[in-house]
Amino acid sequence: MKAFIIDRYGKREAGRISDQPEPPLRDDDVLIQVHAAGVNALDSKIKSGEFKLILPYRLPLILGNDVAGTVIRVGTRVDHFKPGDEVFARPDDDRIGTFAELIAIKASSVARKPKNIDMVEAASLPLVALTAWQVLVETAKLKKGRKSLSRPVLVASAPSPYSLPSTLALSSPRRRIQPTLLG
Repeated sequence: MKAFIIDRYGKREAGRISDQPEPPLRDDDVLIQVHAAGVNALDSKIKSGEFKLILPYRLPLILGNDVAGTVIRVGTRVDHFKPGDEVFARPDDDRIGTFAELIAIKASSVARKPKNIDMVEAASLPLVALTAWQVLVETAKLKKGRKSLSRPVLVASAPSPYSLPSTLALSSPRRRIQPTLLG
């Protein structure tokens, strides 16, 4: 399969397209044919080596943290996805690699793609949605039954032309906006 890889860390290092083996499929994985992959600041930081102490990847490395595509095969313990399902996902930190034709991802990290968005839109969401979740649930301690006042803001982790549901409030690149809890 074709993949975009880096051979070493560095801000000025260029990646390259390379032939790579098909990723192995574990019992709890789905193998996804990649239709679209999101590009975000995390990919740039990994490429430059900023995370090499906390995320010790082996080089060469296939970059990419957001994906949308079609399931082509499932592991023996996967019963809620089947070949042909349209999905989107953010693979675990130790299994990134969405800048490729195929990626194997733990089924518990995969979700069905909503029918009302296309593959490119779906691939732009996983890391952005995770950031929103972390801000609202982990930082602001938003709980079920509570509401959050939101204003239109930009997502600091990655640019996205899509607004999140009106119950979400995120960080602006210029100033931090804390979600306001109501009720």
